[in-house]
Amino acid sequence: MNPLLYTDGYKVDHRRQYPNQTILVYSNWTPRKSRIEGINEVVFFGLQYFIKKYIIEDFRDNFFNKPKAEICRKYSRRINNYLGENSVGIKHIEDLHDLGYIPMVIKALPEGVSVPIRVPMFTMYNTLPEFFWLTNYFETLISTTVWLPCNSATIAKQYRIILDKYANETASMLEFVDWQGHDFSMRGMAGLEAAIISSAGHLLSFTGTDTIPTIDFLETYYNADSDKELIGGSVAATEHSVMCMGTNTGEQETFKRLITEVYPKGIVSIVSDTWDLWKVLTEYLPNLKEEVLARDGKVVIRPDSGDPVDIICGNPNGKTIEEQKGVIELLWDTFGGQTNTKGYKELDSHIGAIYGDSITLDRATQICERLKQKGFASTNVVLGIGSFTYQYNTRDTFGFAMKATYGEVDGEGRAIYKDPITDDGTKKSAKGLLKIEFENGEYKLYDQVNWEEEKQGELKEVFRDGKILVDQTLSEIRKRIR
Repeated sequence: MNPLLYTDGYKVDHRRQYPNQTILVYSNWTPRKSRIEGINEVVFFGLQYFIKKYIIEDFRDNFFNKPKAEICRKYSRRINNYLGENSVGIKHIEDLHDLGYIPMVIKALPEGVSVPIRVPMFTMYNTLPEFFWLTNYFETLISTTVWLPCNSATIAKQYRIILDKYANETASMLEFVDWQGHDFSMRGMAGLEAAIISSAGHLLSFTGTDTIPTIDFLETYYNADSDKELIGGSVAATEHSVMCMGTNTGEQETFKRLITEVYPKGIVSIVSDTWDLWKVLTEYLPNLKEEVLARDGKVVIRPDSGDPVDIICGNPNGKTIEEQKGVIELLWDTFGGQTNTKGYKELDSHIGAIYGDSITLDRATQICERLKQKGFASTNVVLGIGSFTYQYNTRDTFGFAMKATYGEVDGEGRAIYKDPITDDGTKKSAKGLLKIEFENGEYKLYDQVNWEEEKQGELKEVFRDGKILVDQTLSEIRKRIR
């Protein structure tokens, strides 16, 4: 599809709505409000993908490299069928095709940094006067592409902060946190691209993912190399259909076959609540204790239903002793382990647990805190972070918007802004040309600056006139976010 049609319908005729002799439109992308308590900074991530995929690749393959007559015929047909016979015109499309590149400047902060609410992450403006209409024409495509990786990278960072905190307090192997947050979200996301770009945001803070296409994504758009670095990984794992095929009367034999024949070494994760989790923990695993301890590797028990906090940590009001103890304590009763130098119990290295259903930031905190209160290290469990975390968000989670703040008409600069009297202040925009400075450990916005001041500060050109100027790597971005 012609990428000029990747937009909201109302955008296509804005070119004629601007004042006559408009020659420049200057806009910015900003998180305006946080709807998650305690998060006041948003991780910036995803712009480089947007530039490479859409501004360069899609326009090259589906616009500039196509015959102009074909492009214009199809564009006219679509717009006329959509809006009815109108005067949107086609010459501006012909002129862009003749030019052969997107005449824009995009200036941005480095990807991976945390940006305070109401501080722009990037700005963009046209470099040729006749293409002033392009700047905000891209608003829709930018918005639908960039808000999700920013959201997921921000939320993943919050998980990392929680897990790092408790690992520092209770655990002996802090590097295990790299794997303690595992992306399980792919099946619950709104399509393949959403799953991939969300998981990429997750992988800025962790290395565990079940979203395989994200690895290719990060190699393609963020200069990663899975032969030279760990982009993302996982372990062998079962699902309920595998366990059911062994029948509920033969589940212990299924466990034994898995850990002695199919996976005699290495890590294997076994879903354990197809029927009776407590029977697995108090009967099957004790019966298989010698086989588990004899393996060169870890057997990971995966509950998959119920309240995650109570299942992992125990419910003091549970009806049975098993419910009261929870998974980690029951595994300790069978396999033991060691008490580390911080005074907390760590399960024997041959056994562990993962929980991947309905995990939230609050539940992650509760799990770590209740394990700590019981004398267990937080790293005894891995958390599978799924679409319950990453899909239950929108562009409004952090109030993302792209808005114009400056324009030029017939050579005269105009500071423009919005400030609806009926709004609570969220939609009030900056005004004029913008500059970002890094002061006292955070980014700060200065608006209504002149062009000389705009050229200074922390916003750097990453794209100009069809060429990407800054090509960041995954490893660079991971260093920034951590």
